[in-house]
Amino acid sequence: MNLTIPHLTGYYKGKVRDVYSVADNLLVMVASNRISAFDVILPRAIPYKGQVLNQIAAYMLQATADICPNWLLDVPAPNVSIGRRCVPYRVEMVVRGNLTGHAWRTYSSGLRTLCGVSLPEGMQENDFFPAPIITPTTKAEAGHDEDISREDIIARGIVPADDYARLETYTLALFARGREIAARQGLILVDTKYEFGKIGDTIYLMDEIHTPDSSRYFYADGFEERQARGEKQKQLSKEFVREWLIANNFMGKEGQTVPDMSDEWIDTISQRYIELYEKVVGQAFEKQDWTDAQTEAAIAESLQRLMPA
Repeated sequence: MNLTIPHLTGYYKGKVRDVYSVADNLLVMVASNRISAFDVILPRAIPYKGQVLNQIAAYMLQATADICPNWLLDVPAPNVSIGRRCVPYRVEMVVRGNLTGHAWRTYSSGLRTLCGVSLPEGMQENDFFPAPIITPTTKAEAGHDEDISREDIIARGIVPADDYARLETYTLALFARGREIAARQGLILVDTKYEFGKIGDTIYLMDEIHTPDSSRYFYADGFEERQARGEKQKQLSKEFVREWLIANNFMGKEGQTVPDMSDEWIDTISQRYIELYEKVVGQAFEKQDWTDAQTEAAIAESLQRLMPA
């Protein structure tokens, strides 16, 4: 999708989203149907994926707006959000409620600190932490993000101490709200990440939040029983795509080839994303097939309202 957008001042094409800068204060973010795994864009798009992620993010931003100001101003099209252009902080606030993923790999290697945070002894994979922990990462312009401690962030001047304290407060409050929303749906919000930026003296929550692409969810039903038996937890995320790729000998390494994606498999992935939406949000998903012309017209109308005369 290559859109013609009025007052355009910049354009960035990410792995799965296209970001248009408008004037000097707005961003138009288009969630495409592209799908990536292992830092590789897969060759075929997934119908409705962009709409799913855009609408989950909008739902969650609206549900947390009383906790922290956020960037979102309008959702003029199914896969488009328009919001404030902030100066981003160069860290991502990763928050974890359970010992899983990267945290578990660190723990199982024998280490008992992660990003300067002490980890209790005697934990098993997927156990709840006594209280959620924040394990920030740097936002790398190239390559992978890297773990960093609170102390290093402040000492290196990446984020001022006062601002960082506010980011921590916002992060824990947002995660608590995310857990409440998930619990109503029979889910456990396991871990997620938040990105923040600033305009003047105001800190804003940016980007998407609590989507299955940026978060990990477990099913609450049977969680304790699975833990007691040492079984894998049933999770709600795009992990099923990664598992399929691994089973077909692709992990993004040099010399590996992305396996063929049949029409049936594409349809399966699309249906799984729609199921993700309905489970996380608790509402029926309505497929919306907009043309580029419809999307452009809706964006133009929205910008006319949002931009000063």
